Amino acid sequence: MPVGRVHSDRSDLSDDYWGDVTSVIRLDGQRFGPEALLGLDAFSHVEVVFHFHRVAPEKVHTGARHPRGNPEWPRAGIFAQRAKNRPNRIGVSRCRLLKVDGLDVHVQGLDAVDGTPVLDIKPYLTQFGPREDVVQPAWVDDLMRDYY
Repeated sequence: MPVGRVHSDRSDLSDDYWGDVTSVIRLDGQRFGPEALLGLDAFSHVEVVFHFHRVAPEKVHTGARHPRGNPEWPRAGIFAQRAKNRPNRIGVSRCRLLKVDGLDVHVQGLDAVDGTPVLDIKPYLTQFGPREDVVQPAWVDDLMRDYY
């Protein structure tokens, strides 16, 4: 059950240029009061878990494919990429927290479109980041070049 929804000027499902996008996550006022966000403003970043609600169930991928349909990149299984056409259509994004105002959480760099159901908001803690060097395939650098 969503805890709130994304409000943003961005409604297109394109894959790039999310870095300057500002959004407001508005909590469900029937379920939450401002105390649910108490202390969140002490953090610089949040992790947002959301539902890719505009991906039709028949568009979900369960096997391997070329990321973004680009044959220049190797086929990768759905669990080896962060595509929106995931089996449970769940997205996770780490973004900058700009401010908290009542039931509104203002963020920058959230890659979710207007109306997206938000399932959870968590403060980002560096202790939950990798403790060792991160390794990833070279094609990921190409894929992410213009993402943020």
